[in-house]
Parts: sequence; C-alpha cells; structure tokens
Amino acid sequence: MNINEAPFLKELVQTCSNMYRLGWNERNGGNISMRLTVSEVEPYVDVTKTLRRIVLNFDASPLANSLFLVTGTGKYFKNVERNPVHNLGLIRVAEDGASIGILWGFSDGDGPTSELSAHFRSHIVRLSRDKEHRVVMHCHATNLLAMTYVHPLDDRAFTRSLWRASTECIVVFPEGVGVLPWILCGTDEIGRATARKMEDYRLCIWAQHGIFGAGNSLDEAFGLIETAEKAAEVCMKTLNVACLNTISDEQLRLLAESFKADYRKDFLSDAL
Repeated sequence: MNINEAPFLKELVQTCSNMYRLGWNERNGGNISMRLTVSEVEPYVDVTKTLRRIVLNFDASPLANSLFLVTGTGKYFKNVERNPVHNLGLIRVAEDGASIGILWGFSDGDGPTSELSAHFRSHIVRLSRDKEHRVVMHCHATNLLAMTYVHPLDDRAFTRSLWRASTECIVVFPEGVGVLPWILCGTDEIGRATARKMEDYRLCIWAQHGIFGAGNSLDEAFGLIETAEKAAEVCMKTLNVACLNTISDEQLRLLAESFKADYRKDFLSDAL
C-alpha cells in the first residue's frame, strides 16, 4: 500500500499545513513527533528494513523499538504537503536507545528535527504519566511568544493570566502551563529542562522562542496550543487597557469543578 494514503501520514501533513497557515511555523521553525504502533505502520512500510542509522547524543532507551513519524531538520512546514518523503521521516529507536533507524523519508539524506532530545525526553515523561500519550508538538505561536517579553516567567503567574483570559482555559489545561527561561535551542540541556516541566504539564513555554505541547493525538496537542495561543492574544490585546471585567478566582474554581477538571488548586488566590 502507498504510504501517502496512510491515515497517520495524511493527518500529520494536514497538521503541518494548518500550523504554517496560522503563522506558527515560519521557515523551518517548529517540529512534530508522533508515536505509532507497528500495526499502523506495517501495511505501508517494511518495519524490518532500516535505510540508514543516526547516532543519538542522549539515552533514548526507555523508547526502545518505538516508531515515530517526525518532521525533519531544516524543513519548511509549508513544503510538507507538497513533498512528504523529503520533509518527514519514519524512524525506529534502537534496542539500546543509542541510535535511531530511518525506515522511510528524509529522502535528501537529512535527519529528524534538531529538537529530538526535547521530543524524546518529553515522550518518555508523558508516557510515564499516560500510556495513551502519542504526540509532542513545537511551534512559535505568535502571541505566546510575545507574552514572554512582557510577563513574569513563572508557571503560576503565567497560568493565571491565561486562565483568566478565556473561559475554556482552566478546563482545557487545568494543570496549567510550565515556563522556561531562554535556553539555547537544539541542545540536550533544553531537552532535559522541557522534560522536567512535562512531568507536571502538557504545555511548556520557551521564553522568547515558542511552545511545546503534548497529547494523545495530533488534535489534542494542537488544541492545547491553539487554546493557550488564543488566551495569549487576549492578554496582549488588553495589556495596556484598563480592564473593567475579568474572570475571578471563584469563577475559575466554579468552572473547573463544574467540568470535573483536576486543576491546580494552588494556582488560585486563596492558596497565597
């Protein structure tokens, strides 16, 4: 069967196009990795045949033998739809976690995203929290990026601002968001820091850079970022305006409890 007809490939290609059109993934900015099962992949790709191997500079052994569809390093999201085999790759983590094998894609000889450490380390942490976890997504969502220039880089403060900007936020990401200071991208250092935040959150903001989101599906990860980005847009549009109304902490509590959301109670004012 033609891999271009595979549901998982079609969905990831469409997601890349949507993110580009929203302005979240300019040029080669941003990356996605999606964990797949052998049964999903086998009808389209010979999972026993490795085209070439790439050595990792970190230990990925907790993901041994796992399959991932990943965006490529230096690839433009706007080009994924036109040429998936050039811009995406299907990879398998080696038994010892020291390398990955390319099973399909990266047809020009390149490899996966330079942020693979942040992706794999986040997958490891999220899988320890939720066995259904599948997707890690990174983009440069405009308003969340702008907000990191004018807002305290503190998990609690940032979360409260987003929660209060839009009614649905405490329901969609009741655990809040994690925030990191500026760290050099493409390094294992930022990968480790992101994974530490992913222990508590599914959203991790990189100051002056972008955001990482995790979920059980592309829709869930995309929806998390989309919701936080809309709230950040509201925050930025009202930044220098005397607001007459807001969502109170009591209303936030009412929302969370009404939707049975397991929210961070210590992020509300009476925890001070």
